[in-house]
Amino acid sequence: MSSTSRVREFLHRPYRNFFLLWIPVLFSILAEPLTGLVDTAFVAKLGAESLAALGVGTVVLTSGMWLFNFLSVGSQTEVSQAFGSQDMDRGRRFGSLALIFAVTIGLLMAVLLVLLAPVLTIAMGATDLLSEHAVIYIRFRALGSPAILVTMTSFGILYGLTDMRSPLVIAVAVNVLNILLDALLIFGFGPIPALGIAGAAIASAISQWIGALWCGYIIYKRIGFTKNIDLADVKKLLAIGRDMFVRTGSLILFMLLATRSATMLGAESGAAHQAIRQVWVFTSLFLDASAITAQSIIGYFFGSGHIDNARKVARLVCYISIWVGLFLMAVMLAGASTVAAILVPASGVVLFYPAWTISAILQPVAAIAFVTDGIHWGTGDFTYLRNVVISATLSGVVAIILLEVTSTVSLSLIWWITGGWVLIRAILGVFRIWPGMSTSRLNSPVIDKSEC
Repeated sequence: MSSTSRVREFLHRPYRNFFLLWIPVLFSILAEPLTGLVDTAFVAKLGAESLAALGVGTVVLTSGMWLFNFLSVGSQTEVSQAFGSQDMDRGRRFGSLALIFAVTIGLLMAVLLVLLAPVLTIAMGATDLLSEHAVIYIRFRALGSPAILVTMTSFGILYGLTDMRSPLVIAVAVNVLNILLDALLIFGFGPIPALGIAGAAIASAISQWIGALWCGYIIYKRIGFTKNIDLADVKKLLAIGRDMFVRTGSLILFMLLATRSATMLGAESGAAHQAIRQVWVFTSLFLDASAITAQSIIGYFFGSGHIDNARKVARLVCYISIWVGLFLMAVMLAGASTVAAILVPASGVVLFYPAWTISAILQPVAAIAFVTDGIHWGTGDFTYLRNVVISATLSGVVAIILLEVTSTVSLSLIWWITGGWVLIRAILGVFRIWPGMSTSRLNSPVIDKSEC
């Protein structure tokens, strides 16, 4: 059965169909961080300066890309709704517009990164030889900026078309190519000279462009492109960008403040917090896959006018996500000693275990927060989600400041505050669905259409 059929028949076998859609999305998401580990291993052989430069360059580039994730999320919503309503002219028009934005923003980013690389590396604390390596890495990686945004946007379009397989194939192939090119260009072979840190950046840029062109070809074959850009679509995409930009900025702000507070407690606390945060980021990839899957299914039914079905899907994906969260919680609790042994220095272990337990039991709550994001993205409720994250972040920031002022801050309390931050998002995400609000898009009147 194709992905499209699984979405259309979702309510008949929801659990099976959800995971058959979820699994390729998950492995698409996992491909890049796994390749990042291989990149790190290769560059580590070049020395400490090159490895540190890789870290500086990756943070600079990743932070910039995060701010433009609205291109992917917005495209997925609009295309999935257009697919559900069988109005592919709308999907073609919005997808083409998003790709134009991706290329334009990517080119501007490339120019700015090349010009500002020295300033950015200094701002990140890099000096002397480390700064030189970081500048080289950023400038070569910048050449792939348009390709990264095009691929990101294309994945959103393909997910909107319920094509979960193509992004998986492309992600795996591109990352395998990146690894092969790393080995060839970093260390050299035959007539190809060893390029060091520059080779790592060039390998990434080449593989990213191949991925972008591949994505473009698949989209062209599926729905084509158009030059007919509607001003209303431009306004809608900019509005989504505004809401997502503020939302993403709020998320980053809270995580930075929590990390800062943990670091101020001392090296042991900072090390324990970093270990927990790294695993938290990894588990969030599983929850991201749930959100993306839910977004496509909800968008399809919402676009087709079957609001009752969209509400049923919302309930089912929430149940499924809770089970995903419980699974992650169980794995984290069982693996506590292993993580402590691998990632935490002996002096920080006593601080690690209580905070780790808190982060583990938060997984089901985080699962609801993530999947309700996907549900409301599927209906296009971006402004509401922006306001939810602002509310949660303000509460979390105030709590952290109060702890610091009263000198009662501890690593466990920081993670309890993180739990409150996630809980607010989860509660408000669910409340928008049940009992719902008059302005909730899932409370729109049911459109009388034949069953899909």
